[in-house]
Amino acid sequence: MVRTRVGYAGGTKKNPTYYNLGNHTETIQLDYDPTQISYEELLAIFWDSHNPAKPPFSRQYQSIIFYHNEEQKRLAMESKAREEARRKAKVLTEIIPAGDFYLAEDYHQKYYLQLVPELRKEFSAIYPDINDLIASTAAARVNGYAGGYGTFATLQEEIDDFGLSPAAKEKLLHLVSSSKN
Repeated sequence: MVRTRVGYAGGTKKNPTYYNLGNHTETIQLDYDPTQISYEELLAIFWDSHNPAKPPFSRQYQSIIFYHNEEQKRLAMESKAREEARRKAKVLTEIIPAGDFYLAEDYHQKYYLQLVPELRKEFSAIYPDINDLIASTAAARVNGYAGGYGTFATLQEEIDDFGLSPAAKEKLLHLVSSSKN
């Protein structure tokens, strides 16, 4: 991933907040490098990361794919049909045009990274401005690893690109090696 940001989309309320969402849904906005991962691969990850046949508790937690062009819409619709066939169940995921995206509050950003005090402290020193942290590719990658995504081998290949101190590198390596990868 190049960048991930947590926010709210899909509704009509202007400037929603976590405690005043209106009809928006919590979502993630991601920028990716199509030479590294395809849109189809992202869709596969999306389908595998939740149960899209389970009704949501509320609109806030609705399963939605927001598309940006007709090709993304086509691929999303095809993947939804495949997912329904695979699950032998109706998939409740909505596929709708991307509209306004509202950035969630700072404390929602880089959630997994924030759960590891050593890494949180390190990134706060690197990026004293929260907007720089939110836009950081390194923070997005480390957040993913801290959340259990990515392999130990891949982390070893790219850890030197994150700008971390030796102690923070060791903490991240230990965290990922201890997970189920």
